[in-house]
Amino acid sequence: MLGYIVRRLLYIIPTILGVAVIIFVLFNIAGEDPVRVALGQHATPQAIADLEAQWGLDQPLWKQFLDFLRQIVTFDYGESYFTGERLSEAFASGALVSLSLTLPPFVLGLVINIVIAMMIAYYRGTWIDRFSTAAAVISMSVSYLVYIIAMQYFLAYELEWFPINGYAPGWDAIPYLALPWLIIIVVSIGPDVRIYRTIFLNEMQANYVRTARAKGVSERGVLFTHILKNAMIPILTFTIVAVPFLILGAFLMERFFSIPGLGDLMISAINNGDFPVLKGMTMYITMTYAVFNLITDLLIAAVDPRVKLN
Repeated sequence: MLGYIVRRLLYIIPTILGVAVIIFVLFNIAGEDPVRVALGQHATPQAIADLEAQWGLDQPLWKQFLDFLRQIVTFDYGESYFTGERLSEAFASGALVSLSLTLPPFVLGLVINIVIAMMIAYYRGTWIDRFSTAAAVISMSVSYLVYIIAMQYFLAYELEWFPINGYAPGWDAIPYLALPWLIIIVVSIGPDVRIYRTIFLNEMQANYVRTARAKGVSERGVLFTHILKNAMIPILTFTIVAVPFLILGAFLMERFFSIPGLGDLMISAINNGDFPVLKGMTMYITMTYAVFNLITDLLIAAVDPRVKLN
């Protein structure tokens, strides 16, 4: 086990290095000049030289790349070009806000969607199955943006059940996060229920299920005792891989509800051409995704004795 973990961590290094090269080329060589973006096309040569020196862009490219590698290793991406804020502090505070927005509805939605999918699988072939499948397809056909605008308008503006937007630290954030939580859960029902239903139905065709039924185990016992346990393996893969994107936050949700998470930080950086934020966030996503892929493999091996980490 330890040897496998060490090897996988070593495999992450060339992946991160390759992504770092691509990002550096895109932002420092092929991309638009951030100094021109900040000062405009009519800036004086002296102003351009001063800002390049301030941002370290007057150094040779190889020195800039080594400095970028140092930032990746130390997790210190310097300061924002436009706000002057330390990015390590901005990423840490933004990640906590994004997790408070996405993690509770993710966990609650996971439980709700598994229960609904199990119910549909239990009543497979009946009108409940057909109606639920059709409803899931219809809900998937509606844009995420439509859910946000419609529920914000009717539930927050017309009925005044929730604040329209805003954010407060600590437990005071719950009233502001309640409606985004509800929207995330509602949006997740359609696609997740369809995936989980397919997983449960595939497990129902397995040999161990036929054996359990032949031994006289009730349909409910087969579903909860045997199928649910084995179905958790693909469900676990599906959910753990999504965790890095929970940390990243919900871009549209944070923007529409004025929640200062990483998604809102990323959109502001794109609009302002804040290259340190964009480079740091891209590497941040790459590393968290690689680490959680490793965690997924370890958890699968823990719940499935057939999987050997060799």
